Amino acid sequence: MTEFAHATRVDAHGRGEIAAGWDIAGNANGGYLLALAASRMRDVSGRPDPISVSAHYLAPGSPGPVQIDTAIVKHGKRFVTVRATMHRDGKPILEVLGAFGDAAANAGGFTHDVLVPFDLPPIEECVSRAEQQGGLPVPMMQRLVVRLRPSDAGFTFGEPSGQAEIAGWFDFTDEQPVDTLALLLVCDALPPSVFNLPGNPPGWVPTIEYTVHVRAVPAPGPVQCVIRTNLIGDGFLEEDGEVRDSTGRVVATSRQLALLSRS
Repeated sequence: MTEFAHATRVDAHGRGEIAAGWDIAGNANGGYLLALAASRMRDVSGRPDPISVSAHYLAPGSPGPVQIDTAIVKHGKRFVTVRATMHRDGKPILEVLGAFGDAAANAGGFTHDVLVPFDLPPIEECVSRAEQQGGLPVPMMQRLVVRLRPSDAGFTFGEPSGQAEIAGWFDFTDEQPVDTLALLLVCDALPPSVFNLPGNPPGWVPTIEYTVHVRAVPAPGPVQCVIRTNLIGDGFLEEDGEVRDSTGRVVATSRQLALLSRS
């Protein structure tokens, strides 16, 4: 069993565990938490793929046992909508609503795509994401391959690019494929794009709400990601993400609302 599969296991009673090593400074990565909850939701739905999943983060998730309670909201022909609440020590830490279906069965039909493919050098020419984020440790980087576009990595040594954008490659260090459940983690695996704006040093950027739309089953191999922030104000920022597989096809998009440190 791969590390990601092991870290997202949930039994038939909704009992799972926030695994150590998928965190930033002791708090579980938001994409990992969502994947853990969606693993249980997927089982309950009886469908193979999360198609649209939205989460509200109520409290940080530290390593340890969790209870994921679920309810089917609607059982349709193409999609099953499931609600889930993740509890840690009896307190809710995550509330999720998701539509689950069969992404492969949705393939084909009318297509209109005006998204401009982002420029990304080969993976071997990109820069590994550090295991430190400002003064905060990022243990999950021991389990992931996240390599940043060189022009976006200047913030790591005090020279931000001036554009709130970061692109890079994503893969796992073991044999785990980047499947549709993993896409929920992928969209939250890059450093926050706001780090590339002057005056915003790397630090803790807690998520309030996070939505991922899975558009297709990824082809084998590493995926390419980009995140951009267009609006920051009053202590909030939004971040839009796009993920393309090894063939260049868009396989996921995301949007996140987060808090910006006032320090």
